[in-house]
Amino acid sequence: MGLTIAQKIIKNHLISGDMTVGSEIALKIDQTLTQDATGTMAYLEFETMGLKRVKTEKSVAYIDHNTLQSGFENADDHRYIQSVAKKHGIYFSRPGNGICHQVQLERFGIPGKTLIGSDSHTPTGGGIGMLAMGAGGLDVAVAMGGGAYYITMPKMYKVNLTGKLKPFVSAKDISLEILRILSVKGGVGAIIEWGGEGIKTLSVPERATITNMGTELGATTSIFPSDEITRQFLKAQGRENDYIPLSSDPDAKYDKIIDINLDTLVPLIACPHSPDNVVEVASLKGTKVDQVCVGSCTNSSLLDMLKVAALLKGKTVLPSVSMSVSPGSKQVLTMLSDCGALSDILASGARLLECACGPCIGMGFSPNSAGVSLRTFNRNFEGRSGTADAGVYLVSPETAVAAALTGEITDPRLLGEMPEIKMPEKFKINDTAVLDPECEEKSGDLEILRGPNIKPFPTSKKVLDSLSAEISLKVGDNITTDHIMPAGAKILPYRSNIPHLSQFCFGVCDKSFPERAKALGESIVIGGANYGQGSSREHAALVPMYLGVRCVITKSFARIHVANLINAGIMPLTFKNPDDYDTLNQGDKLSLTDIYNGMDKGEITLKNETNGKEITLVCNFTERQKAILKAGGLLAYTKEN
Repeated sequence: MGLTIAQKIIKNHLISGDMTVGSEIALKIDQTLTQDATGTMAYLEFETMGLKRVKTEKSVAYIDHNTLQSGFENADDHRYIQSVAKKHGIYFSRPGNGICHQVQLERFGIPGKTLIGSDSHTPTGGGIGMLAMGAGGLDVAVAMGGGAYYITMPKMYKVNLTGKLKPFVSAKDISLEILRILSVKGGVGAIIEWGGEGIKTLSVPERATITNMGTELGATTSIFPSDEITRQFLKAQGRENDYIPLSSDPDAKYDKIIDINLDTLVPLIACPHSPDNVVEVASLKGTKVDQVCVGSCTNSSLLDMLKVAALLKGKTVLPSVSMSVSPGSKQVLTMLSDCGALSDILASGARLLECACGPCIGMGFSPNSAGVSLRTFNRNFEGRSGTADAGVYLVSPETAVAAALTGEITDPRLLGEMPEIKMPEKFKINDTAVLDPECEEKSGDLEILRGPNIKPFPTSKKVLDSLSAEISLKVGDNITTDHIMPAGAKILPYRSNIPHLSQFCFGVCDKSFPERAKALGESIVIGGANYGQGSSREHAALVPMYLGVRCVITKSFARIHVANLINAGIMPLTFKNPDDYDTLNQGDKLSLTDIYNGMDKGEITLKNETNGKEITLVCNFTERQKAILKAGGLLAYTKEN
């Protein structure tokens, strides 16, 4: 039987396990990336392992999230990461050089290679045929040290594209269409391969937009073939030697096949507060808009920015709308400036922001109270923008410009003719903002620079054979990592200070949770379906662990969050009967006994001491995961082994 693209890469990188769907496999990792919101903790973890040098082919540390330096905290983190990178063999992308996924795609991504990053949108690299996956910081630290990355062997989905996009319909609309079809849970446990004749009409930046938003499906990753379009992109970046052709076999088998006809696609929009709440733009005609943001790792490429500049040229953003534009990299910004497109953007009244994540993570440019914000980003979770009552919609760059010019949600096809966009044959190459590490012979003398906000990695507890604890919190379906551990300009600077960060845990759901959890000492959290979706941030596991959460019981989990909970020494368990969720209440006292035998059997019995009811919980742990939990987390397990 033939292999899919992902199966071929997995086969070439398989260290242990077999490629049977649902079984655990260990992969060799070629490249890693971190960003500064998760990177400080990842490097603290790497240091704790006592390794002198990274063992990957290339590891890059990016500064792109916490670039707003309103105090010393972010600057200290940046200085720490830079010093660790120089000492341990990691390349360092300076603040202002760009968003990690955009720069990685431009300068470092290689078809057929494996990449994990401490950011959930690392699958952007699938746009050039990489097996690129988001992971927790501790998993990235282990991979940097030469350790394997463990995943459950995914199912394979195929999306066949036919036809060609009409004017004012873009790759973002393809992303929203697949979200409309599958939902934010529809890709869980799967790798999504994109194919069909229609992909030949999509450039690498457009493909990367699609693989970037595959994260919102819950997919392990998404991937495109590496073909002539890939080669042309790499050639334009001066990296043609990195090209290899890569495609699935004609007789490859897929667990699900979805067909999308690009000819019939129309401009789409995701309504608050979920990326899969998708409708046609035309259906919301006339909705007043207060803010428009163009950028993020989803839509900040040169192609996206040239579209925006062409549509804004000679026009003015309505006075009632505040518009920002964030180029994805220094390369994009420089080329916009050189060709005059930047002047067209600025002349329209749009505000130019730094080449960074910025508004996407609530790091500045938050909407007004109860404001409507149209964003070319990938997430519109409640409160993520920094304004609790804002209504955030996800759109294409074309739809964003239409709203900026009209002051309301407007089908961009009403703007007239779409200007022709000509991409350059060569990109401007200037890698001076990527600092090389020191050679190994000299690195031993280098000092690691730590600020007072950088606290040690917190100590987790071993999972024992029994647990008695109270339910400290009960939440519903689709709880995101933004609910568990919010982002934003006020909180992100404390990502390297778990004790201080703990004050904000579950703040979106219940501001009293941290104090209650501390008072209990040990506790259990109950959740609904798709718990932990969204960002890969391991802080959503580390902070609850610090607050004494020993177990999380849900209807279902998002992939990365399960790994992060286990890495933190927290048991992730699911209801055998989802209806049992309704029988548990905050404050109930629970007991779990004979846990070790239950782990081996795959089921643990929970007794609700408050009402006497017994509930069966499922725990499909691998032998390695059991050992990690019994050791008290991945860091302790790694030291032991």
